[in-house]
Amino acid sequence: MLDPDVPDERRDEIAAETRKRIEAGGTIKHDASWGMRKLAYEIRQRTEADYRLFRFEGQGGVLDDLNHNLRIADGVLRFRIFKVDPGSPSIVPPRAMATSGAPPQRGPRRQEAPARDAEAEAPSEPEQAPAQAEVAPEEGPSAPAAAAPEPAEPAPEAPTAEPGPEPAPPEPAPERPQ
Repeated sequence: MLDPDVPDERRDEIAAETRKRIEAGGTIKHDASWGMRKLAYEIRQRTEADYRLFRFEGQGGVLDDLNHNLRIADGVLRFRIFKVDPGSPSIVPPRAMATSGAPPQRGPRRQEAPARDAEAEAPSEPEQAPAQAEVAPEEGPSAPAAAAPEPAEPAPEAPTAEPGPEPAPPEPAPERPQ
């Protein structure tokens, strides 16, 4: 992952140097520039980086050389060297994001305007209490099955100036012998 604040020429130079070091002690199987990508978390106050991927075969000397040189190179935010099974397929990168200067691409918006218009035109009805009252279930495996709830009476309209005391919760239905 290369620093996006470094000029493009320097980032390309770092990638070319890395390629030369790999070819000096091994063979490159795949080389890809994934472009600018958003980071999962900030690294050195950067929120995006220029991703480069090299897949190669080589011995331990190449790994030591790469590890040393990438660690001290200016413009490298982070790098990882993984041992990969030679038979595994090459990684295809996901779609690249827009550069930091351009606004992000967005999908189409949902059309909610007709639903809002229909609600505005419908006459407003006073809210009524739900038809079924909620009863707290008894705990334990031997709890009796809940009896059919009685229809609730419409709630009286509460004054808007001061809220009154909370109504008492409904009493549980009496238990029936089984």
